[in-house]
Amino acid sequence: MVVVSAYSQTPKQWRDSLSVLNGLIQYDPNSTSLHLRKAAVNLQLLEWENAIEECNSVLKNDKKNLPALYYRAYANNNLRRYELARNDYEDFLKISPYNMEAGLGLAYTFTCLKRYDEALDLLNNLVEMYPDSSVIYVARGELEKEMKSYDIALYDFNRALEITPYRQDIVVSKVEVLLALNRRKEAKDFLDEAVRNGIPKGILRDWYLKCRY
Repeated sequence: MVVVSAYSQTPKQWRDSLSVLNGLIQYDPNSTSLHLRKAAVNLQLLEWENAIEECNSVLKNDKKNLPALYYRAYANNNLRRYELARNDYEDFLKISPYNMEAGLGLAYTFTCLKRYDEALDLLNNLVEMYPDSSVIYVARGELEKEMKSYDIALYDFNRALEITPYRQDIVVSKVEVLLALNRRKEAKDFLDEAVRNGIPKGILRDWYLKCRY
């Protein structure tokens, strides 16, 4: 599994890490692990171009390096270079076809390119591979919501909530769909249920207001 970061630091700590890595790379400029570590820190600091440069250094010598492909795709998505991101995600998945993060990244890229059918096909495959992942149901629900397939999106958000009950972002997504379906009372009742189960009411204030109109 490829992840951008396994733990969190403050921006200052990330910059301190970057300074250390820059020094180490001066002494060992051909180290793949150092370039990848630096790329990961660049991503944390939103330094997309710098991350791409580090990944390019790795991929020049190892075209199938999975972390470098993933990081570069992630950076290009944030720069809205979606075709470049698509190429890297697809190359990644040719090597590791069951990687959930890369599959989700490619589905997001397809969505940004308005290639909804391809994004949906990919998410359907991911649901089959990872039927207990709420993240995938949420991703598919968000795509269906964008496609205005609200009834199907509601199913996916309900499925996600079965796996991770009362997670705030999923609650909000479900309420958005209910409002789009003009089911305001049901949306308000669900908000009440979410508050009873631990979500602070103040956080949901705007959604309560939308249920009135």
